[in-house]
Amino acid sequence: MKAITTTNAKPLEHHFHLSERLNNIRAGVLGANDGIISVAGIVVGVASAHQSQYTLFLAGISGMLAGAFSMGGGEYVSVSTQRDTQKSMMRLQKEAIQNEYDAEVASLQRTYESKGLPTPLANQVATAFMQKDSLDITLREKYNIELHHYFNPWHAAFSSFFSFILGSLLPILTILAIPYPYKVSGTVASIVVALIITGYTSATLGHANRFKGILRNVLTGVLTMVVTYLIGGSIG
Repeated sequence: MKAITTTNAKPLEHHFHLSERLNNIRAGVLGANDGIISVAGIVVGVASAHQSQYTLFLAGISGMLAGAFSMGGGEYVSVSTQRDTQKSMMRLQKEAIQNEYDAEVASLQRTYESKGLPTPLANQVATAFMQKDSLDITLREKYNIELHHYFNPWHAAFSSFFSFILGSLLPILTILAIPYPYKVSGTVASIVVALIITGYTSATLGHANRFKGILRNVLTGVLTMVVTYLIGGSIG
């Protein structure tokens, strides 16, 4: 029975910790992507109105700080809600074990049967695990939650905050470095390249179609810049 406990618990624990790391990476990639798109839209719109370098810099920095705090705060709220849900599921599962212990053993047995264990062995494993640590094992199997180990909202918030700043630096530095009349076209070209990279990364992390991920990302960014360019040009 000891060998079964080790082989079963370790992959689940590894998977949970990997999920948390991937969640933080996801927050970072999305933060960088949003920083690129939103600040690019701002500076391209201002540049199309033929504003000064100082105005471009001020608009870019303002957009960068506002967006970074918005993204960081949003991730904090989102992951905090997820953390609260995990704790709530822990309380509900604890009550279920206290009030319906036999039903929980049967549910765990069915889980192991669905993984290929014969009924007698599945019953033996489920009974042994429930006697050893019923709350921990049922949380792992039913909700993929490790007891007392919850997603940290601060990690996701900081990841999103700083990655947004890093992403927004690209359009700010590019638009300031390139002279007129190539300021807008040069910035758009560099942003498209960056969006291809972040789109590919996002699709890879999400196990999605990479071509579709890149296409959606680039189209969203280009559409944003086109709209703000037209608005800025009509005002300027």
